[in-house]
Amino acid sequence: MKALLLWGLAYLLGSVPVGILVSEWFNSGDPRKSGSGNIGATNIARTAGKKAGLITLGGDCLKGFLAVLLARWFGAGDGVAAIAGLAAFAGHLYPVFLGFKGGKGVATALGIFLALAPGATLMGILIFALVTGISGFVSLGSIAAAFTMPVFICRTGAGWKIVYCAMLISALIIYKHKDNILRLCQNQENRLF
Repeated sequence: MKALLLWGLAYLLGSVPVGILVSEWFNSGDPRKSGSGNIGATNIARTAGKKAGLITLGGDCLKGFLAVLLARWFGAGDGVAAIAGLAAFAGHLYPVFLGFKGGKGVATALGIFLALAPGATLMGILIFALVTGISGFVSLGSIAAAFTMPVFICRTGAGWKIVYCAMLISALIIYKHKDNILRLCQNQENRLF
């Protein structure tokens, strides 16, 4: 019962639309109606400025990190903590406050992975930075990092529950980037700036 309550709280935490709140704070309008239409940090940076994008990145990351931290605070083991992170991730992707239409989950996943496997996450950040820096495409860097994160986490000796959680999160991130993948193949994807 305690685990179910925890997962419900984590989902609600993940559902908080940080990008929309930041856009309102910066008076830049609804990000769903401009740029890529996404509520994530990249679109917020494009539509409201780099500072707004960084705040969104931090806020979305914090949602995932706090969900796992909350589970640990309640004395949860790896499985319950990983599912709490997954619940926050689901909240970001399918937020109850936005009619279940949310973001792509990269920053929220970053927070989850930082809490569950910080060493592996640093490797994922490096992959993201290298691929994004060389290509200029945030989407490609996100896909590359998502694809490699389960491998990095597995290599740290993390428990199978955390590895499976990472595999599911990574698969969902790649799935949510399906339109970006199509645009990349058609040479129509937008570069970072």
